[in-house]
Formats: sequence, structure tokens, C-alpha cells
Amino acid sequence: MYRRQMRYGFAIDQRTCIGCHACTVACKTEHEIPVGQFRTWVKYVDSGEFPSSTRDFGVLRCNHCTDAPCVEICPTNALFTRADGIVDFDRDLCIGCKGCLQACPYDAIYIDEDTHTAAKCNFCAHRVDSGLEPACVVVCPTQSIWVGDLDDAESGISQLLRSGPVSVRAPEQGTGPNVFYLGAEPAVLDPLAAPAGEGYLYSTPDPHRAEVAADLPTDPVTKARTTLNTAHPRPWGARVTAYLWTKAVAAGAMLIAALARLIGVDLGLLGDVVAPAIGVAGIAVTGLLLVADLKRPERFLYIFRRPNPRSWLFWGSVVLAGGAAVFSAWLVLGVLTTLGVVGGAGLTGLAVLALPTAVMVTGYTAFLFGQAEGRDLWQSRLLFWHLQAQAVMVGAGALAIAAAAVRLDGAGRTLVGAALTVGTAAHIGIVLVEYLGRHATAGAAAAARMAVRGRYARTFWGGGVGLAALGAVLACFGWAGLPGAALIAGLVVQAALAAYESVFVRAAQDIPLS
Repeated sequence: MYRRQMRYGFAIDQRTCIGCHACTVACKTEHEIPVGQFRTWVKYVDSGEFPSSTRDFGVLRCNHCTDAPCVEICPTNALFTRADGIVDFDRDLCIGCKGCLQACPYDAIYIDEDTHTAAKCNFCAHRVDSGLEPACVVVCPTQSIWVGDLDDAESGISQLLRSGPVSVRAPEQGTGPNVFYLGAEPAVLDPLAAPAGEGYLYSTPDPHRAEVAADLPTDPVTKARTTLNTAHPRPWGARVTAYLWTKAVAAGAMLIAALARLIGVDLGLLGDVVAPAIGVAGIAVTGLLLVADLKRPERFLYIFRRPNPRSWLFWGSVVLAGGAAVFSAWLVLGVLTTLGVVGGAGLTGLAVLALPTAVMVTGYTAFLFGQAEGRDLWQSRLLFWHLQAQAVMVGAGALAIAAAAVRLDGAGRTLVGAALTVGTAAHIGIVLVEYLGRHATAGAAAAARMAVRGRYARTFWGGGVGLAALGAVLACFGWAGLPGAALIAGLVVQAALAAYESVFVRAAQDIPLS
């Protein structure tokens, strides 16, 4: 029997919502949600000044997007879209990578404190399957929450949506949200329009929101400010910052070694053994950091056992595994070559494979961060090339440090010095273009302002840019033959990249999404 396609959705009538939190309580009770965490919640926004102030409400939750970015990024298919349009999740498949939290432009997903897996509104799918409405709908005293089939023109929700103007959250993200609002104030739906106030009605803002609010401007006319909201800490922290650096060092050292082989520059022991040793060690540490950052690390192999071929978290794992294999093969062959057991022709042949492998080891993150659609600062067309420049910078820096203890001829020193200089200069140039130029979205612009003029300015300019510039200058002196300059430059650029990545990772996640 033919079954008509369905597309379930919500309509929130903010014209009748009284902000009573009945939906929040019903949701928490229905799903046994830990204290302090929410699948649906009520946001308060106050505008104006007493006695001419107003308060508006917004019922926020998962938008069950038609093109759900959380489903695409999930490496194990723990998040999936049902045939009826409901975006559901299987906690038994979740590894706690937090990629879905980065992909969601609505702050709708959290890591459950009890299960250590991702969780969110799932439309009370178990109730829907039994012919019941979601718990929040049943309990709402003013019938402000409507559900139904959006593809059925005669359904109650479709008729309601035709009755007046409707709006959605973050339409510029292009996710096709299926939660529609009637009569909602723009300041409620736009998280940048109403930064967190100094105090909430029933509590205080979480430290992260309070700190970020200081860098977000308040509308001088409406004076809109958020007076009640949920806490949304940064999903990724120091481990991801470190991962970007360790991966860049590994890939960069191998990229330069492979390039030297292909253009006929003999790096000797530095290229045959030291570079692949750096590559293998860098990838090993990278893998350990990524597994340690999972909330369910014991499920790490689910990435390969239950892969989602659309996810760059999955393909990134494949790339890292491939890089480990190629770099290890180079190391073994390099040791045998150094001992005179085999000739150098094998390494030259392997360089043809190692070069694109190194490019992808550092570059796949651009595609992964591209799937993190909730973080506008990461949505850059230059990110892939920036990652290559960073890899050359710190990879050459690592080789320059090692060259202090390993004999290297003039051509080899020139290549390492040139790579260090050019890579660092390219990094600085791309950073200035990215952060001082125009941005496609308000979120990206706000994150860039935090880096350039806000809470991260000292680290950004002093570390990410200033130290990199110092490294480039020292690299030039080292290239010219000044003893010790290349060694110091190699150390300085490592610190420069660590400083930059700490800003890059944090600033993007500081922009509120709800």
C-alpha cells in the first residue's frame, strides 16, 4: 500500500505563549533529563528600560532540519532522519565526539551527563509512533505548541502557518528548519541581538555566556538583553587545539621530506629518518588526543565498524590511518636506506604517495570544520590552504630544530629555510586577510572581532601574528647562514601556531547560537 510522504514539524505561537515552562518540565520528565540540561527550554529577552520595558519569550529546541547538518557530520550514524522527517538519535551508537554540537546552528544538542552521549529533542518519537502528541504539546496550557504534517495542506499546523507571517531561526544557514514561529520578536530568535544580561531572573548566566556577552554589542535603541537562557559550554577545547598543531607538525615534516625527494634535494638523515619519525609520532599523538576527547572513548572503533560515508569525522580517521601507514613505511624504508640495506630509489617512489597523503592529513580538517555549520568562523574557503601553510611552517620549524643535531648540506638547509620562511609568511598573510577582511555572516564577523579587538586580542596579535612574524624574520637570517637563527625560528613558530589555534578554536565557539 502506498504511504504518503510526511514531514513533521512544530509551530510555536509566541503570541499566546506565557513563558510558563510547562513544556520544559514535561520534556524533562518524559525523557528523564539531568538537572541543568534541556531538550526544550524557554528563553526570556527584556527590552527597554523600566518602567517602559517589555519581556518576550521564545520556546527553543531542535529544528528537525530538512537538511540536518548534525546527521551529516555524525561519524557513526547515531543521528538519523526518519521517513517522517523527525531527526532522531541512537545513544547506543554515539561515541561522544561532539561533532553534532558543532554542526547544529541552534545549540539544540548537548552531551547527556548520565549517558555521556549526544541528546536532543526527538519529537517524542516514541509517543508519535504510538499515535500520541509530544509531551510538550499535551501540557501547554495555551495551545501555543502545534505539531503535524507540514506536507499536508489540510493539517492544523499547515492552516495555522498560513494564517499569518512566520519566521525561523538562522534561515541563512540553509538547513531547512521545521520549527516555525508566529509572533516571535526578532531579538528572541537572533542570539546576537540580545546578549546575556548581567543577571538572569532566576539565576546568573553561566560564566561562558557572561564573559562572551562583554564582547557583544547591545542595541542602543532596544537595549535588548537575554534574561533567561540555558548554559552552552564550548564542546571542543585544549585537546582539539593541540590536535591541530600535532597534525600540522606531522604532515608538514613529511610534506617537505617528500617534496625534497621529488625535486632531487638530499636531506640525508633528516629526510630519510627524522622527518618520518616526526610524522609517525605526530599522528600517534593526534590519534591519542582525538580518542581522549571522546565522551565514550571505548566506542572509538564504531567509526570504522558503523561508518557514515558523508562524515568527515569518518574520512578524517581514514586519512589519519592512511597517513600513519605511509609515514611508517617511509620510516622503515628510511632506516634501511641509511643502513645501506636498500637503495634510495624506494623512498623516491614512496614520495609520490607521501606527498598527497601529507596534504590530506593536514587538509581534511577544512572539510570537517566545513561540516561544523554552527561555527561561522570556520566556514572559510581559505581554510584548506591555510592549513597547508601552517603545516609547512611548523613542519619546517621542526626540521630546523632537528637540523641543529643532524648534518645537512647547503641545498637541504636552503630548502628547509625557504619552507619555514614562505610557510610562515603565508600563514600571516592568510590570517590578516581572514580576520581583517569582510565576513559573510554576522557570527563570523563577531568571532573575528573577539580575536582582533576583544578578549583574545593579546593572544592573537602577540602570539598568533607577532611570534609568527618573529619566526619569519629569524628564518630569513637562518636561511642566510646565521648560526642558531633557524633553530630559534623553529621553536618560535611552534608557539605561534599554538597561540593562533587556541584563538581560532575558542572564538568560533564563543558566538551564542540560541
